[in-house]
Amino acid sequence: MRSTEGYEPSHSPQRLRWVKRIITLIVGTVIWYLPIPWGLSPDAWHLFAIFITAIIGVLLDALSIFTASVLALVAVVLLRVLTPEKAFSGFSESFILLILAAFLVAKGVIKSGLGRRIAFLLIRRFGKSTLNLGYCIVATDTLLGPAIPSNTARSGILYPITHALSLDTGSLPTPESRKKTGTYLMMTAISGHTISSALWFTGMAANPVGAGIAAQFGVNMNFGNWVFVASVPCIIALIAIPLVLYKLFPPENKYTPEAPEMAKNTLLEMGPMSRQEWIMGITFFGMILLWAFSPLLNINLAIIAFLGLSILILANVYTLEDIRQGAGDALETYVWFAILYMMSTALNDMGFMKTLGAQIAAQISGFNWVTVYILLTVLYVVIHYLFVSQTAQLLALYAVFLQVAVNAQVPAALMAFMLSFATNYFAVITPQASSSNVLFAGSGFLPSEDIYKQGAVITVLNTVIFLLATPWILWSSSV
Repeated sequence: MRSTEGYEPSHSPQRLRWVKRIITLIVGTVIWYLPIPWGLSPDAWHLFAIFITAIIGVLLDALSIFTASVLALVAVVLLRVLTPEKAFSGFSESFILLILAAFLVAKGVIKSGLGRRIAFLLIRRFGKSTLNLGYCIVATDTLLGPAIPSNTARSGILYPITHALSLDTGSLPTPESRKKTGTYLMMTAISGHTISSALWFTGMAANPVGAGIAAQFGVNMNFGNWVFVASVPCIIALIAIPLVLYKLFPPENKYTPEAPEMAKNTLLEMGPMSRQEWIMGITFFGMILLWAFSPLLNINLAIIAFLGLSILILANVYTLEDIRQGAGDALETYVWFAILYMMSTALNDMGFMKTLGAQIAAQISGFNWVTVYILLTVLYVVIHYLFVSQTAQLLALYAVFLQVAVNAQVPAALMAFMLSFATNYFAVITPQASSSNVLFAGSGFLPSEDIYKQGAVITVLNTVIFLLATPWILWSSSV
């Protein structure tokens, strides 16, 4: 008789996934029929039930993020929670179209060979270890921070470089190969992005918005005092993040002492830049300049990306056939992010987020100011699991949390700066937590479950670093 020890039917993973799907459906149904909290409309509660069910499905690995999002879209319309017009509104948001266009331009950087050349130049200089390359990515993004006033636009610059580095250090976007270097480099990029955005007043579009709200509480935020207050916690975080990811989620290829010499030889074989590389480089640099000066020129960021894409198509650097062959992952990413953004925005519009924030604030208002300060910071970070936009959360909760803090005698400047910083450093808590994550989440190197797991670790790390820097923030914000 043949032993069955260790035997596992080939269909058992699929059966397990169906069990997880049933569990997800049961949890969602229970939430749907729970008593509706005071102050919320039935539609707001039911939309929350559908939204959180989709997130649970992804967390349990019952559904891909794309499938969960599409099913959620179907549910909100068929159950008449939202009108079809509202349900499809996310697909017309300009910053989501920016992601789609930037995704395609990034593929042009890779196809032209420019991405490979940049990768080999970096490998030649820093490529003796994967950790060095991680720090190189973080440093590049940090230097771009003050010039590019959109973290989404900066991700469009950083992504093709990181993608090329992953490919040329031995990784492919497959389950068997991505952990060699690609998963580490991609996760380091989006994690460092949260801190480069927090370091600079112009690093993320929501930073000046927070400053405007803080001004109503007598807090002055400008470029100079922002970078002064942010400097200590941000520098510590920028040093810690690549190392923590390297230690806790190590790449399979850690040391590559032969890589610099290999890169040098490959660059010699590649020879001088080709016509396509020159066109791609000039177009890419032009996009960076336009993104940097977009506030002064009053140019839409998405139009800049589409302008760059148009030039590449006209110059035959990136053809329509390339788009047909390579647009699948871009389209998939565009669809799921548009749906989740729409649902998060609708929850905010229905008053769900503000009601939640007010209820939480009411529960902690009786504690001493230090406790209130810590609890508000942690809660503000954790609540971002429900948001698909940093700016949306800031608009919904920043003033509410700041008012509760002031009422509890928390120094207004301390709380205002901490909430502003948190609006940046929590951006890696989920794949959809920031539009700047989306290109990397769609790369094939960084599955959603890895972002949830590693993103939680980095978010905790960031929160601890900034809370431990409280004495510095308190002193420097009062200077």
